[in-house]
Amino acid sequence: MGTSGGFGEAFEAARERALEDLTPTIGRARACAAVGVNRATWYRRHRLSPAPPRPTRERKRHPRALTADERATVVATLNSPRFADSAPAQIWATLLDEGVHLCSESTMYRILRERGEVRERRRQATHPPRVKPELMADAPNTVWSWDVTKLRGPDRRVFFCLYTMIDIYSRYTVGWMVADREHEELARQFVTETVTRHDADETRLTIHADRGAIQTAKSVAELMAELGVSRSHSRPKTSNDNPYSESQYKTLKYRPDYPTRFASITHAREWGAEFFDWYHHDHRHSGIGYHTPHDMHHGLAEVVREVRAGTLADAYRDHPERFVHGPPEPPRIPTHAWINKPTEHREHAPAQR
Repeated sequence: MGTSGGFGEAFEAARERALEDLTPTIGRARACAAVGVNRATWYRRHRLSPAPPRPTRERKRHPRALTADERATVVATLNSPRFADSAPAQIWATLLDEGVHLCSESTMYRILRERGEVRERRRQATHPPRVKPELMADAPNTVWSWDVTKLRGPDRRVFFCLYTMIDIYSRYTVGWMVADREHEELARQFVTETVTRHDADETRLTIHADRGAIQTAKSVAELMAELGVSRSHSRPKTSNDNPYSESQYKTLKYRPDYPTRFASITHAREWGAEFFDWYHHDHRHSGIGYHTPHDMHHGLAEVVREVRAGTLADAYRDHPERFVHGPPEPPRIPTHAWINKPTEHREHAPAQR
């Protein structure tokens, strides 16, 4: 056993010397083949120890980055009781209206992502493409959208019905009503009072709705004809055809103070009055350049935009290095609002009836 082991070691040593002698002449691969050694095995046996890790250097701060104190101010503002339940876009627009510019909306999101404070809480529905109704509004009181949603009452199987009518151009709620049931006679009363309350040109006004029972009722259709307004309906089971009303209900029911149940119809009406006052005068809507529906509906948005532009100009003058693309501008005010904008359509086409 000892002799055999010694012979094997001597043989391996001789083969190793022969390989080293041949390598300078014919190369490592051919030398391994000549002496019967697997090239991968040789490399594995003679692998050098890994190089020591390179020392890490502290990343240099970008000249346009916020300072630590400025980032702390942004975090404290975003998490303050006033803004804890608001989106960064809403906070940015609100502060801008008050003459304050901490940073851009994207920087707010970046800071929140670094802290793990950004996530989507809701599942989003998608629908297959079909033939769509097409409506366009280029001014207030051109296209309205109405719908009814249920509010939970004090007990099981007790609901109140919230009727709303929204102007799709300004996002202003031109009419709302809380009733104890959903009925076509109440719908007729709601539509009649809303149309007569506003100074709208009935010949230009189109009222859009989904295909609920009261929305498609014959008596409601006859009322529309009597009032002289045009009517439009969504496709069956397609909420995307009535996006403005659905979006408003989503905003309403995801409010932090939205009750799990309403104690009474009076409670529902009182809460509704507070919500729509906030929605009209404090809610900066992303679809209208982060202006309030009240300002958009009553022609005050341009004045507010000029004030915002002045605030951004001051911010650019103080820190021009933070604005890579030059002087910033506030969001533009949209000139048109569409329900299912077609891919090929004249830009200033009238609302389809």
